[in-house]
Amino acid sequence: MKGGHYIHLTTQNYIYNCQLYNSMVSKRWKCSRTCVYNIGYHIIWCPKYRRSVLVGNVEKRLKELLHEKAEEIDITIEKLEIMPDHVHLFVKTPPTVAPHWMVQQLKGYSSRILRQEFRELKSRLPTLWTRSYYCESVGHISEETIKKYIEDQKRR
Repeated sequence: MKGGHYIHLTTQNYIYNCQLYNSMVSKRWKCSRTCVYNIGYHIIWCPKYRRSVLVGNVEKRLKELLHEKAEEIDITIEKLEIMPDHVHLFVKTPPTVAPHWMVQQLKGYSSRILRQEFRELKSRLPTLWTRSYYCESVGHISEETIKKYIEDQKRR
């Protein structure tokens, strides 16, 4: 297939061979008992008023907290960058995790702990994070390739 690669396996074959298959493709796909998936999101959010408060020990502790919470809610942080006034995350999730819920969990947990441990965050900001965030799904195969693949199904 031009522009992307599709591997044609029946669901039954895939699930039976999931362990072998996962080792062959090295972390690109994951599987559960009933599902094969590769779901990634690019997430960005900012402190309230876009204040530059994510520096020094706050930055270091925020990284620890995000990794802690990610493990707890069964998501994988592939890449994390904390800038003084915003957070960039690239995460991989199972299909049962909604992006909005995941962001709520990460922001809520980190805000509560950081504001307890760093009192200056409480005095400078009414809340640590803004209510908004940016979320984009990220995939290995382009949107154009998927549309073409679906269109070509009737021609088979």
